[in-house]
Amino acid sequence: MSENKRASWGRLALALLLASLLSTGMQAQNPSQPAPPPPPPQVNANQKGAIRAAVDLVEIDAQVTDRDGKPIKGLRQDQFTVSEDGKDQKISSFEYNDVEKIETAGGGDSAPVTISIAGVVEPDALRQVVRDHRLIVLFFDLTSLQPEDLERSTDAAKRFISKQMTAADLVGVVAYGNQLRVVADFTTDRDLLDRAVDALQPGKESQLAALADAAAQNGEDTVTQDTGAAFTADDTEFNVFNTDSKLIALESLTDLLREIPGKKSVIQFTSGITQTGQENRMQLRATTDAANRANVSIYTVDSRGLLAAIPGGDATTATATGTSLYSGSAVFHQDDTREDSRETLSTLASDTGGRSFFDLGDFGEAFHQVQADTSGYYLLGYYSSNTARDGRWRTIKVRVAGVPGAHLRFREGYYAPKDFGVFTTEDRERQLEEAINSETPLVELPLAVDTAYFRLDKNQIFVAISAKLASSALQWAEKSGRRQVQFDFAAEIRSTQSNRVAGALRDTITVKLDAERYQQVQQNALVYQGGIILPPGNYKMKFLARDNDSGRIGTFEDDLKLPASPANRMELSSVVLSSQVVDAPKNSEVQTKAFATDAKLKESPLDVAGQRIVPSVTRVFTSQQMLYVFFQAYLPDGVDSTRLRAGLAFFRNGARVSQTPMVAPAQVDDKTRTASFRISLPLSGIALGRYTVQAVVVQAGGAQAAFGRSYFALRQAAAAPVPAGGN
Repeated sequence: MSENKRASWGRLALALLLASLLSTGMQAQNPSQPAPPPPPPQVNANQKGAIRAAVDLVEIDAQVTDRDGKPIKGLRQDQFTVSEDGKDQKISSFEYNDVEKIETAGGGDSAPVTISIAGVVEPDALRQVVRDHRLIVLFFDLTSLQPEDLERSTDAAKRFISKQMTAADLVGVVAYGNQLRVVADFTTDRDLLDRAVDALQPGKESQLAALADAAAQNGEDTVTQDTGAAFTADDTEFNVFNTDSKLIALESLTDLLREIPGKKSVIQFTSGITQTGQENRMQLRATTDAANRANVSIYTVDSRGLLAAIPGGDATTATATGTSLYSGSAVFHQDDTREDSRETLSTLASDTGGRSFFDLGDFGEAFHQVQADTSGYYLLGYYSSNTARDGRWRTIKVRVAGVPGAHLRFREGYYAPKDFGVFTTEDRERQLEEAINSETPLVELPLAVDTAYFRLDKNQIFVAISAKLASSALQWAEKSGRRQVQFDFAAEIRSTQSNRVAGALRDTITVKLDAERYQQVQQNALVYQGGIILPPGNYKMKFLARDNDSGRIGTFEDDLKLPASPANRMELSSVVLSSQVVDAPKNSEVQTKAFATDAKLKESPLDVAGQRIVPSVTRVFTSQQMLYVFFQAYLPDGVDSTRLRAGLAFFRNGARVSQTPMVAPAQVDDKTRTASFRISLPLSGIALGRYTVQAVVVQAGGAQAAFGRSYFALRQAAAAPVPAGGN
């Protein structure tokens, strides 16, 4: 099939699906939960390095060391040269932060210094207070730390505070549980820090509320602010499976630190961060980019310490059964899980200029490394000669003259401001192209994407692409009493082996709603459903959505592994979960502008008996909904489709909690040797929580069998709003 045909199905499916959703009042998979609010303005920076940029002023820190790694002090401004995209810039501000000077001088009986982590309103006045100080945040991920890991981490932090902390160290304490909480602001007060860390130990959480902010001494500047709600975990459908809340919390912390001048270091104590549900690659990049832009380096510490693997797992792991008991697959899985939990930590550290620490018996090494990496640096500022507000990446080079053998470390670039309103048509097209090709994530537009595959024949696989975005995050324009929004969808799929484009989708969608329908849509989400046909192989997909009024973009990446057809063995498609089955009527509220010659795909595999399955992109449901599970079985020659039966088993925390009766196929295509199953059940009888659902297809009285899995979260339905004047 040509790429025109591949792209065309996506456009037609999108128009039909949006029309059906609008015609039914936009009943999303989880209508009881409102869509999350729009994110803050763009927080993008290249993961190569970071800078602070305020309006057109660019500030960048540079460390100059000799062959032994010791800071070289006393350099003059005229010895430095800064260039941006190859053009020399005029240095307008210059200072050296000499942390060693205060360290060697000692603290003596000087009054404690306290700086608020959040709520800084005068960064210029604060600059003189933090100058020549080292800014360190002790960040405790309470959502992952087991009691023994937390105790190990807090003990190490207390030893650092009492023995390793110097007069130059301004240390803060932040914890993330169900909220991001600033326990102690930046301070040199060891007693306050000791109490803050001690309050994090198991059984002492009540002490957190009793901790008071340390007051400024001798007229020093301090800004106090209630930061208890600085970040609350977004447990809505957009984050339960689509992103890792730990990464979002860490991104929020770097945003709090952004307006504090100078270099900041975050020491993160955690028992690992794994990718949850759908790949969180984009959120990981967004977090590292936010840290780089805020001039924050992240040092990750695996608080599990020195791990001695117990074959088969410890008491928290179920006993291995089946073939894993004899093949050792359970042990390999245990090792893989541990390494997966560390991969994200390594990326966070390396991409922000920090370091990661694994298998440590003594965490003191991590503190020593942070102090060594921030013993002194030059802070250079300049106003860019490039006044274009095009949002492009600008590469920075810093050079120093007259110091033979010097080693220079500096931030390597930044993203310029952008003004989407003045973009020409060519600018907008170039922006889309650059966003698709860029390695930097864009998370301005809340976006959740899921894929599923269905075999058409031995050489062709249909990949269903479903995307959901919050309608409340779109910039709806009001024209002639109607609300209107226009946005672009684009997808590009490349072969992993050759990096060549194997397929692409591109559509511009305009939605026009009256006032009543607009209010309905605002409480739910818009869903894109497209598809592309590919041969078996390994691919990388990048999906993009752009609001054409605000210019905000959301991107998503995923790996696609499309297996070759097995010989003489039954196999299953992806297992699709949904709470919505719709017809596909036409609707004048949705208009699609196509970008390729029109060619129709007769029907999608998700179309069964005249109805369409709308996949739950986020796989979050409420107890008041019906769960529809759809999958296909592909039969080898000689297998009688009338003898096929399928059922579902539900697992929670590794244990099977329920199952459905075995049923016959809902539809059979003898020509393609495909049996389609659609099993539905009410969710009211299932306890709240996270589940693995396993679909099993067997040949009654035969040797053929196959299974597939998917995952979902079940949440309590929100209470109905109380009518005005009600009790």
